[in-house]
Amino acid sequence: MNGLYLVIISALVFVLAYRFYGAFIAAKVLTVNQYKVTPAFRFEDGHDYVPTNKYVVFGHHFAAIAGAGPLVGPVIAAQFGYLPGALWILIGGVLAGAVHDMVILFCSMRYDGHSIAEIAKAQIGDKVGLATSFAVLFLNILAMAGMAVVIVNALHDSPWGTFTIGMTIPIALFIGVYMQYLRPGKIKEGTIIGVVLTLLAVAVGPAVQASPTLAPLFTINAQGISIALIIYGFVAAALPVWLLLAPRDYLSTYMKIGTIGALAIGIIVVGPMVQMPALTQFCAGGGPVITGPVLPYVFITIACGAVSGFHCMISTGTTPKMLMNERSILPVGYGAMLTESFVAMMALIAATSLVPNDYFAINSSAAHFQALGIQTVDLPQLNEMVGENLAHRPGGAVSLAAGMAFIFSSIPGLDHLMNYWYHFCIMFEALFIMTIIDAGTRVGRYMLQELVGRVWPKFGDPHWMPGAIIASALISGAWGYIVLQGNLSTIWPIFGVSNQLLAIITLAISSVVICSMGKARYVWVTALPWTFLTIVIFWADFLNMFSIYLPKGEWLLLAVSAIMLILVIIVSIGSIKRCLELSKTVPPSYTTTTDVEAEELKHLQELVATDPIAKRFKELTVDHH
Repeated sequence: MNGLYLVIISALVFVLAYRFYGAFIAAKVLTVNQYKVTPAFRFEDGHDYVPTNKYVVFGHHFAAIAGAGPLVGPVIAAQFGYLPGALWILIGGVLAGAVHDMVILFCSMRYDGHSIAEIAKAQIGDKVGLATSFAVLFLNILAMAGMAVVIVNALHDSPWGTFTIGMTIPIALFIGVYMQYLRPGKIKEGTIIGVVLTLLAVAVGPAVQASPTLAPLFTINAQGISIALIIYGFVAAALPVWLLLAPRDYLSTYMKIGTIGALAIGIIVVGPMVQMPALTQFCAGGGPVITGPVLPYVFITIACGAVSGFHCMISTGTTPKMLMNERSILPVGYGAMLTESFVAMMALIAATSLVPNDYFAINSSAAHFQALGIQTVDLPQLNEMVGENLAHRPGGAVSLAAGMAFIFSSIPGLDHLMNYWYHFCIMFEALFIMTIIDAGTRVGRYMLQELVGRVWPKFGDPHWMPGAIIASALISGAWGYIVLQGNLSTIWPIFGVSNQLLAIITLAISSVVICSMGKARYVWVTALPWTFLTIVIFWADFLNMFSIYLPKGEWLLLAVSAIMLILVIIVSIGSIKRCLELSKTVPPSYTTTTDVEAEELKHLQELVATDPIAKRFKELTVDHH
C-alpha cells in the first residue's frame, strides 16, 4: 500500500470531522458564546491570565500536547500491523481525543481557567476532587518514566546522539541568558542563533564519534543515560523557568514544526510503500515489543494521537487562561488534537515503510529477535549508512528515525546524507521528549507542593526554595526509580494505561458539566468514549497486573496500577451519581448558540459603558468577528 493514500484518507477524515462533528459539539452541546467575557480578560494579570491571539494559542497548545507520544506510540503499535493503529488514530482522534480536549477546555474556561481537580471539586465534591489530584500526579510521574525510557534506548552507547542532545542544554542556557540579559526583546536573534547552534551540534557529531578522546566520553550505557536524565529533570524543575525551560520549549517548537512539515512533504514526494502487512501474527499476543494482544493493547500503546488524558493538564492549564474568545475553543481544542492525530499517522507511515524484519530487529531485544527465527534484510546497509548499530533499540524512536531518514534520503540528491538525517531525527525526537521531562517534572513539583500544602501551608508556596527543591527531587526521583527498575515492555503499558485512565476521569467530569448545563440529551458525546475507554482500559490494566507485573514480581508497578484503578472508580461512580441527579433536577436547555449569543450581546452592551474589562473584550474580539 502506498503511504500517500493514508495521508489523503487521514486529511479527508479530519477535515470533515472538524467541519461537521466539531462544529456540532461547539454549537449544540457546548453552545459556545463569542460574547461571553473569557477568564483571560476577567483575571488578566500579565503572568498567567493573558489575552492572546488565537493563532498564537493554537501554536502553544499544539506544541504542549504533541510531545513524543504521537511519534512513538504509533511506531510501537506497528508490531500489530499498520491497520489497527491507523483505525484507532482515525476513529479515536475524531470521536474521543478531540472531544476530550475540546470539552474539558470549555469546562475550564467556564470555571475561570481552573484545573480539572478544581472542576471536579466544584461539580462533584471534595473527595472526588482530591482523588482527581492524586490521579493527575500519578499520571505525571508515569508519563515521565514512559518518555525517559524511550530516550535511554535511543541514546545509550551512541556518542553522536548523546553529544548532540547534551549540547542542547548549554545552548538553551545560553539563549535564556541572551534573551533575558544580553539582548532582551530580541526574539528573532535568539531564535536564529539557537536553531543554528542546534543544527551545528548535529553536524559536529561525526567528528565527536570519530575522535578517540571524545567518543568514550559520550559513549554512555543505559544506566548512565537514566541517571543523567534524572539529574536533568531535577535541575530543570528547580531552575528559574526563563533560564532553561522556556528557551528549550521555544527552540523545540521551531524544530518540531519544521521537521513535521518536512516529513509531510517527503511522504508526498517519495510516496513510500507501507511494507508492514495490515495485520501481523502478533495480534494474538506474544510480540517482541508489546507482549499483549492487539485488543486491548492498541488502545494503550497509542494514546497521544488518538486520545490522551495528559492533554487535560494543558486544556485546564495555560490554554484556558489565554483564549480571548470562546469561538476559538473549536480550532484550538478540537483542531489541535486532529492535527496531532495527523502527525501520528505520518509517524506510522514512516515506521511501516521499513522492511518488517528490520523493524522487529530494531524494536526487540537480541533474545526476542532470535526467538522469532527471522533474518534482517536491509538493516546491515542501514547501519552502515547511519554510522551506528540500530539493532535491539526498542522504544520506537530509533525505528521512526530510521524510517524518516529513509524517506528524506529517497528525495533526489539527498541520498548521501542518510547519517545526518538519522541523527537529526533522533535529536528531534529526544529534544521533545526532554521538553516533556523538564516541563512535566516542574508541573509534578507544583502538584506535589499543592497536595502537601493542604497539611503544611508553607510547603505549598511555589516560591519557597526549600519546598521547590524537595518537591523537584521527589518527583524526578520517583519517575527515575521506575526507569531504573523497569524496561520498555513493563513501563510503556503502565504509562499507556494511566494516561487513558486520566482520559476516563476527564470524560466523566466533562459529562457532569454537560448535564449541569441542562444538556443531558447530548451527554452521549462524552459518555460513549467514556464507556468505551472504561471497558478496554480496565481490561488492559487487569492484563498488565496479572499477566505481566504479578508473574515478574513487579510489585511497585502492580501497586501503582491498582491505586490508579481505585482512583478512577471513585471518580467514575461519583460522576455517574451526579449525572443522574442533574438529569432529574436541571431543566433541559434547548437554547442554541444563536440564542445564547443574542442574550449575552445585550448584556455585554449594557456593561461596556461601565466595565472597562467588557469594553476591552468587545474591542479586541467581538468587533473583530
